[in-house]
Amino acid sequence: MGPGLDQEIVQLGEQGFFLRDAFLGEADARAMAAEAERLASEGAFTPAGVSRGADRRVDAQIRGDEICWLAPDRFPHIHTAFDGLRADLNAGAYLGLDRFDLQLARYAGAGEGYRRHRDAFTGGPGSRRLTATWYLNPGWRPEHGGVLRLHLPSGPLDVEPRLDRLVVFRSEQVEHEVLPSRAPRFAATAWYYGPLR
Repeated sequence: MGPGLDQEIVQLGEQGFFLRDAFLGEADARAMAAEAERLASEGAFTPAGVSRGADRRVDAQIRGDEICWLAPDRFPHIHTAFDGLRADLNAGAYLGLDRFDLQLARYAGAGEGYRRHRDAFTGGPGSRRLTATWYLNPGWRPEHGGVLRLHLPSGPLDVEPRLDRLVVFRSEQVEHEVLPSRAPRFAATAWYYGPLR
């Protein structure tokens, strides 16, 4: 664990989030961005829903992205990287992160966004504790939109979805939204869960 991670852990504890501008390196990020484009061309994405169980529905006014799940056997390198992040955060911050799901999201670029929300609520056993999003957008420019807006006690903070940027935040605490995307936008998100008991 290096000094950069130490600082990230302090920021996570004090402010509820941290940013890292180089997660896996440009070559791996570009390779995954190309894979995301290929998955989109193959029709692998489905419209994302809101709510869960019987209440689940598709509502593009709330959430306009499409998603697909990244299976460990098909994307072992990416899973290994997110699992390494889990281990580092457990070692440095004693978070008790047990497992994670990994999802790829695509905003097509016609103004889709995701309204303000949290990724988790009550902190019972097995609940989401941290959200970690890795951006896969080479050549992103401000006019493309699609920034992640974190709603923090100090005020809103806009995170540009630049290639290979990682943002990690507390799932239960940090409300956030995706502002309208005017260019295709890809991001891989891991949700880290606490132990089931």
